[in-house]
Amino acid sequence: MDRRVRFTGRLVTGTIAAVLLATACTAAEESAPAAPRPRISVTPTPGEGGIAPNTPVRVSVDGGVLTDVSVEQVGAREWASAELGAEGDERASVGGSLTEDGSSWVSDRNLAPGSRVSVYATAEDADGERSEVVSTFATHEVAEDARMADPFVLPQEGQTVGVGMPIVVTFAEPVEHREQVENSMHVTSEKATEGAWNWTDGTTAVFRPEEYWEPHQKVAVDLRLTGVEAADGVFGVADRRVEFEVGRELIATMHVPDHRMDVEVDGERIRSIPVSNGKAERRFNTTTSGVHVLMERYARLVMDSATVGIPAGSPGYYRVDVDWAVRTSNSGEFTHAAPWNGSIGHANRSNGCTNMSVSDARWFHDNTLMGDVLETTGTSRELEWDNGWGFYQRSWKEWLEHSETGRPQVTDGTPPPGTVHGEDL
Repeated sequence: MDRRVRFTGRLVTGTIAAVLLATACTAAEESAPAAPRPRISVTPTPGEGGIAPNTPVRVSVDGGVLTDVSVEQVGAREWASAELGAEGDERASVGGSLTEDGSSWVSDRNLAPGSRVSVYATAEDADGERSEVVSTFATHEVAEDARMADPFVLPQEGQTVGVGMPIVVTFAEPVEHREQVENSMHVTSEKATEGAWNWTDGTTAVFRPEEYWEPHQKVAVDLRLTGVEAADGVFGVADRRVEFEVGRELIATMHVPDHRMDVEVDGERIRSIPVSNGKAERRFNTTTSGVHVLMERYARLVMDSATVGIPAGSPGYYRVDVDWAVRTSNSGEFTHAAPWNGSIGHANRSNGCTNMSVSDARWFHDNTLMGDVLETTGTSRELEWDNGWGFYQRSWKEWLEHSETGRPQVTDGTPPPGTVHGEDL
C-alpha cells in the first residue's frame, strides 16, 4: 500500500511493506491524498543555450509564495565584483525584485556573456509544504569587436569636486538603447537626492541632481554595464565603480554691470573680486548669463579665437597668452589674469572672458575646484544648456523630460526607475 509520510518538513514517497501498528481499540486510518506542492516555473527555459545576456530571469509559482531566489553565474570572465570560485571560475550573483504577493520574481541586472547561469528557487504553500528547483541555462559569448569599450567617467576616482559637478559618462561608440543604459548606471550619495540622466549627443550621458549636491559627502557611480546591449549586437562585458567626494560649497556670483565677483564658501563671503567682462559689441564678445560650472584650470593657456570660430584675418581675431585661467564654458569663456586691462573693476572691455588682476586670478585658480559654481547675471546672452557644463540651465522639469526614463533616480540606493533588459525579452 502506497503512503506519504512527513520527514523534516519534506514529503517523502515510499512503499510501506509492513502493516502499521494500531492499538487494540483502533484500526490504522488511510492517509488522505496530499495536495500538490507549489509549482515553480523558471525562464529562460532550463537547458537552453545561446541566451542573450540582456534577457531577464523570471521565476513564478502557482499554489504558494516564493521564499528564496538566487541566481549564480559561472564562467563569466569579466565581472567587476566577481568572487573567485572553484577551479578558477569567476562567480557573480544577480539580484532581483519580488512582487508583493510573492508570486513572481524578476532579475534587476543583466547576465554576463558566455556564462553558465544557475537559478535556485524555493517556494512554500499555506500548509508549509515546500518546493525547490534548480534551473540552468547559458548565455552566448560576445566577440571582441562587439564588446562595449570601457567609458570615460568624470569625476575620476578619488577626486574632490564642487557642488555643481555633473557626472559625465562618455562612451567610445554611439549608444542606441539609451534607456537600458541609463537604468544600468546607479548613482548613490551619502545625502540622498533626486537626479536624472540626459544625453548631450549619441555618446555622452550626463547625470545631475535636481539642485546642487549637498556639500561634504561621498558619491559613488556604479556602471553595471555587463550584459547591457548598448547598440544592436554590442554588449557590455564589465562593470565599473567610481567614487568621488563633494567638497565644500563654493558659489561665485557676478552681476556683470557691477564689475565685481563675490565668492562664498559654505554660505560665508570670503572674497570680492574686481572684474572686467565682455564688451558686448557682438554676440561672440558678450559674457553669457546663467549657471556656469567650473571646468578645466590652467596655469598658462594660449587663447586663440580660431578655436571658437573666429579664424586669423577675421574681424575680432585674437591670440594671446594668459595666466591662471579657469574654463567656464566651451564657447571660449574663462576667468583669467589680464594685467593689460586697465578697466578691471570699472568697465567691461574683454572679448567675453572675465578679466581679473594677476593676484585675484591666481587666487581663483588655486582655490576653486572642478564643479564649483559661477552664477552670472546682467547680460543679453544666455548660456546654452550644453555649452560646457551649463546643465542647470535646463529646469528640473525640462531635465526630466529629456531623460530617457522621464523619471528621477533617487540616490539612496533605490534601483533606477526602469528596466535594464532588452525590449520584448
